[in-house]
Amino acid sequence: MNNKTSESIFSTLLLTIKQAFTVNKNPLPWLKAFSAGVCAGLPVLIGYLLGSLQYGLIAGLGGLTYLYVFNIPYAFRAKKLFFASIGLSIVMALGTLFAPYPFVSAFVVAIIGAIVTFLFGALRVTGPAAIFFVLTFLMATSMPEDPSLAPLRAGLVFLGGAFSWCVGMIGWFHSPHGPEQIAVKKVYVDLAIFMDSIGTKRIDRSKRNIVTSLKAADEILSSGYVPWRVSETFKRLVLLNQQANVIFLNILENIDELEGEVPAELRATIRSISASFEVNESKKMDALEVPNNEQAEIHFLVNEAIAILNGSSSETHRVMHISKPSLRIVLGGSFDKNSVVFLNALRYGSVLLVAALIAQSFNFDRSYWVTLSCAAVLSGATIMGTFHRAIQRSLGTIIGIFIASAILYFHPDGYLIAIAIFLLTFLTELAIVLNYGIAALFITPNALLLAESTTQIHDISYFSSARVTDVLIGCAIGLIGTFIMNHKSAANLLSHMMAKTIRSQQQFLVTLFSKETGLVKPQHSRELSKMQTNLTNLKLVYTTALGEIPRDKTRLNRLFPVIRSIEQLGHLLDSSANYKDRPVLNDRDLSQMLLVFETLAKAAEQEITFSKKDVPEIINFSKIQVEVQYLQDSLYTSGLKAQ
Repeated sequence: MNNKTSESIFSTLLLTIKQAFTVNKNPLPWLKAFSAGVCAGLPVLIGYLLGSLQYGLIAGLGGLTYLYVFNIPYAFRAKKLFFASIGLSIVMALGTLFAPYPFVSAFVVAIIGAIVTFLFGALRVTGPAAIFFVLTFLMATSMPEDPSLAPLRAGLVFLGGAFSWCVGMIGWFHSPHGPEQIAVKKVYVDLAIFMDSIGTKRIDRSKRNIVTSLKAADEILSSGYVPWRVSETFKRLVLLNQQANVIFLNILENIDELEGEVPAELRATIRSISASFEVNESKKMDALEVPNNEQAEIHFLVNEAIAILNGSSSETHRVMHISKPSLRIVLGGSFDKNSVVFLNALRYGSVLLVAALIAQSFNFDRSYWVTLSCAAVLSGATIMGTFHRAIQRSLGTIIGIFIASAILYFHPDGYLIAIAIFLLTFLTELAIVLNYGIAALFITPNALLLAESTTQIHDISYFSSARVTDVLIGCAIGLIGTFIMNHKSAANLLSHMMAKTIRSQQQFLVTLFSKETGLVKPQHSRELSKMQTNLTNLKLVYTTALGEIPRDKTRLNRLFPVIRSIEQLGHLLDSSANYKDRPVLNDRDLSQMLLVFETLAKAAEQEITFSKKDVPEIINFSKIQVEVQYLQDSLYTSGLKAQ
């Protein structure tokens, strides 16, 4: 190894350590932290008051359900929290049943970790994924062995989860569509910023931001959609989001005719629409005066948005377009050997199995701490993220053990245990948004307190020193396993995923603009679902590749415009499905378009030279033609030289 390589590795290591302790500038979630503390601590207090601290601590594990609360629609939140509580109850029962069989437990915890990781990834569910399911299972295996107690322990966890469900759903009473309103508000804020950026150097960034916001709002509204119960507020939010998309596409279509900027009154109106989500008042907005010039159409579209906001019957009776692929299609799209979601689940389960087997083979005291630390490290989304988690987990745990030792030294009774669990959970949720290492300062004493109170361990110094060893070993296993199984895997998949996504866009374009377009509704077609799945996988692959060690940073930077263009094209095709009056391409133009897409897909997949092709015109949908041309140019200049 030469000096230059050594210096590069050393610099990367220093940068990694520095990044691991970077404090994020995020707002502190005071309400969520307080609620999480209540969900974790109150069951413990109730158990103690009823004469069974042990049962209270088990029910407190069900309080972990609340940690899966995020800013998502209440309809989806209700299902998510319910299944989380059911899942935690099941793994508690499994842990109790398999506790007498350590090596069988090692395989079971690996399967649990892999399945939960896959489901969270495939369904794109925000949250801590498998870590708390693994924690609950491992805690169950550490309790006194008695398989007959499996139903009782599972029931206690479910009761704690049911309480967390109730706490998590309280917001529904005063703002049943609060998360959806926040998402649509952001769309209009970003739309106004996009309008401001026209004619400036900021336009590309603002265009990416509005596309991202529109996509995020679509996903949130889709997850909150309940076909048999659609309120007027929800329908209005869906229509407002759709109208924002129409306005955005219209501006793109006519951007050259705007003469450098969108009229100030239009931008002010869009900002007024976004501000209306904050005040929640019934005051009506006045429509704009439509000029008699080339900007009349955009004024008309903005007036339609105002009419939707005002609750005009003619506008709110418009048909909503909710694209929601079936569960089978979503899971099937991720259950593929080239799916990053599938590979991540396989990695998680395999490394977790190795950690559990090593912990059992070497008879570590409370061996589950090795497996749990490994699971925490594996929660990093990339290899770089895994390194960060390992550093944060190790140092945070060592300091946290001193905090735990100070608490356990006084042998706290039931009241103090409940209060300590409340405070530590509260501080964990506050710190987690800042830095995982800071949160580990409170996660460790919380878990140690739970373990001490449950298993009646009173040799605190030995217990604490053993935990340091277990944590370091678990972190090391997670790091080594991740590096071996994930070494540049995403970078190697990138070309294949680009080609696969381009080909799925080609298939959906045929669905939109061919003679057979009337035979199937594009919004509900398999081609649309396949394209959306591939776009999600491509973004995940690219993001993962950015975090790999080592990484070809130059290549990834060159491909950034290509990835962005593919995403933008996907958004345009998806949006075009909502228009009824789409042209039908003749056989010649359709064949030429298929040739263009296949040339791009082949060039991306095999990284071969290619010749630029003429992109046929699509009447009234020139933005698609422009984006296809831009994609061709981006791929051409990304390092693939034309003939």
